[in-house]
Amino acid sequence: MVSRVIRRMANYEGGMVPNVEQQVAAEEEAEEELNSGGVKKKKTKKKEQAPPSKLGTVLGVYFPCIQNIFGVILFIRMTWVVGLAGWLEGFFIVFICCCCTMTTAISMSAIATNGVVPGGGSYFLISRSLGPEFGGAVGILFYLGTSVASAMYIVGAVEIFLQYMAPMAAIFTPLTDPMNAFNNYRIYGTALLLLMFICVFLGVKFVSKFSPVALLCVIVSLLSIYIGIFVAKEGRGPEACYLGPRLLSRQYILDDDGHLQCHKNDTGPLYQVFCGGNNTLDDEAAEEECDFFRQHNASLKSGIPGISSGVFLDNTFSKYSTAGNRIGLAEVGDRTKGDIIADISTSFVILLAIFFPSCTGIMAGSNRSGDLQDASKSIPTGTIAAIVTTSLVYLSSVLFFGATVEGQVLRDKFGESIGGGLIVANIAWPHPWVILIGSFLSTVGAGLQSLTGAPRLLQAIAADGVIPFLNYFAVTTKSGEPFRALILTALISEIGILIASLDYIAPIITMFFLMCYGFVNLACCLQTLLKTPNWRPRFKYYHWTLSLFGVCLCVALMFISSWYYAVVAIAIAAGIYKYIEYKGAEKEWGDGIRGLAMSAARYALLKLEEGPPHVKNWRPQILILLKLDKNLEPKYRKMLTFSTQLKAGKGLTLVSSVLEGNISERYADAQAAHQTISLALKKEKVKGFAEVLVSHELEAGLDHMIQTCGVGGLRHNTVMLGWPYGWRHEQNPKSYKLFIDTLRNISSNQLAALIPKGIERFPESTEKMRGTIDVWWIVHDGGLLMLLPFLLTQHKTWKNCQMRIFTVAQMEDNSIQMKKDLQTFLYHLRLSAEVEVVEMPDNDISAYTYERTLMMEQRTEMLREIKSTHQIPSKA
Repeated sequence: MVSRVIRRMANYEGGMVPNVEQQVAAEEEAEEELNSGGVKKKKTKKKEQAPPSKLGTVLGVYFPCIQNIFGVILFIRMTWVVGLAGWLEGFFIVFICCCCTMTTAISMSAIATNGVVPGGGSYFLISRSLGPEFGGAVGILFYLGTSVASAMYIVGAVEIFLQYMAPMAAIFTPLTDPMNAFNNYRIYGTALLLLMFICVFLGVKFVSKFSPVALLCVIVSLLSIYIGIFVAKEGRGPEACYLGPRLLSRQYILDDDGHLQCHKNDTGPLYQVFCGGNNTLDDEAAEEECDFFRQHNASLKSGIPGISSGVFLDNTFSKYSTAGNRIGLAEVGDRTKGDIIADISTSFVILLAIFFPSCTGIMAGSNRSGDLQDASKSIPTGTIAAIVTTSLVYLSSVLFFGATVEGQVLRDKFGESIGGGLIVANIAWPHPWVILIGSFLSTVGAGLQSLTGAPRLLQAIAADGVIPFLNYFAVTTKSGEPFRALILTALISEIGILIASLDYIAPIITMFFLMCYGFVNLACCLQTLLKTPNWRPRFKYYHWTLSLFGVCLCVALMFISSWYYAVVAIAIAAGIYKYIEYKGAEKEWGDGIRGLAMSAARYALLKLEEGPPHVKNWRPQILILLKLDKNLEPKYRKMLTFSTQLKAGKGLTLVSSVLEGNISERYADAQAAHQTISLALKKEKVKGFAEVLVSHELEAGLDHMIQTCGVGGLRHNTVMLGWPYGWRHEQNPKSYKLFIDTLRNISSNQLAALIPKGIERFPESTEKMRGTIDVWWIVHDGGLLMLLPFLLTQHKTWKNCQMRIFTVAQMEDNSIQMKKDLQTFLYHLRLSAEVEVVEMPDNDISAYTYERTLMMEQRTEMLREIKSTHQIPSKA
């Protein structure tokens, strides 16, 4: 029995979340066998079920990651990116994205091997490492990214189907018009989403069975592309027609029999496009186009000339396009029907944002940790191997596409120059339909995976209870399907489908995934730097500098790709973070942010201890000696209100109370009083700490509080205590005696004292006062009485009040000069106040006040002389 408890504690301490029922059953069965002398009893009533088979590294992590990483971007946008960026900048784009995912995979491997990752995947990693606030915020963004990714896959599948497989199925024609294409994508995309929704609703069994088919399609497609690259040669691929430097759309230069007519004559299709009036240009522009036709030769070139053709050098540098321009040409000009026009403006950062989603999907293995034989070994090995494999494929594809395909054809996004064919499909061997079918099925499979995973991620977030308004989505069906979350995911996906452009959807996904990856790196970096006791990952090949580099790279890519999308993503995350913080996340997972706060607090306290605070840094750090009634409730609640107004919500507040008696007898009362004071602090919005002390004598307890409250350099310099209203009653001399002794202790500790009289008549924080704040500056204390009303005016309650300073002068003093001096003094203090000098005879001025003022002036004069002569007295 003891060994069983120890094993359970070890599992939980290591961050593992085992199946408790199975573990207990197995342990009870083993214990029963032990008690029976090693003879295991047979159970006849229930048939024993064989344990589910566990997956290894290849089937459990490597292949799922490859299937999720390789996606629609590779098939329908990779060649376009290489053509516009050139293979040099294109290689750099792919390399940056791969570096980002590799650093994230290393950090994720360290976190994932620090315990078992249950449902929720990346959300679980971040929330258990950085706390419920960060976990909830980034989890929602990752859910949104996954949901929008399903829309990207659906739109990509529809684009493959309509543009390359069955153009005749288009409802709105021609597809060369972007608006017609987008409307077709919206209709077919919505229909495909509905079909996928039904499949996912019926259960994950169909998705699981379709997954190997999609994976096989990806592998076969990649192999056919690489074989086609090496067998490509002059005359094998489709031909494209050029008129001078201009690449022409094939559909306008075909004869009646569908044959390509790329030669100059006065009757052919080429002549009709430029000089035959088949365009909508005005007379002057039409004449210029006809002159261009006469001045340049028409040529027919192979669109895929092969590696030995020498196009590699021609495709080295970038040739970015502007929306509305002819592809590959800088001038706008007037366009004929035969020109191929760029539909969007492109640049390095735009192509980076479009390509990055093709590198996502690295967390497919960590999400299946419960199905792995050895998660601590399989997750790092399988994930990193998958990233290395996909990175090599992407990087080599950039070089091979740049060396195999003619530059203008690469920049032809929809293959208009080669008859509307997919360029990658025309490279592949033995037939283009291998790629068309394979890319379509793999894209549909990726969309199904997203529609299956996103609702489960949302259900895991909702089940944690850190975001109250998501509790509705924590409910599942009897079969365990998150139906409500699935409906919301489908609606979000439909919004992405209505955007209809893959080039506009991809940057949105980029922001969400980059933020998620950045926080995974941050979690690993913090856990390593803080040396958390529970941080003992089995994966040792990581370093905090690599994780920090990953954080910086993710943030940089976010703002490089699209700064406004990055700002929106950060604003959403910050809003969710503040919402969780406002609602009060009750989960406590020992996160790294709390450890970071502890380390920062320790560092700050040690720095404060290095020397006395400078006068410029002085602010009232208030210790409130709060009196409690018989019910342990604050007797003067408005002392808390006044302290908040005095500090305008800044600075330190310590609220202390002393209970008379024995700690062994009044411990429960002390805890109740502490809770009561903490609730009062929260209600009055006081940023401070509560402390309750049990002492045999009230005077001794108050003295201890005055001397010992605070930590290190973070100590109080001002004490606030209530006015003794019962001091006039002779039958209660203890009240005023305790008050006087407390004042004496405050003075002995060289602390300032605040005694608000009539505190119940002070305004609430919701009120707004008007009038004046009068300060009688009788004892010249160096400016403390000036500072306190100024701090009051910083609060909204006293904001509309004006300060008035009253000072006392003797009859023989120069009142006018004194007023000027005091105004000058306030000017140097940068305080705005009205000054009044009140003349009084000598016998009306207290000797004590006069003496204190004189002593302070002498002390000030002595300090001034010491500073001027630089004479620093030595310590005794």
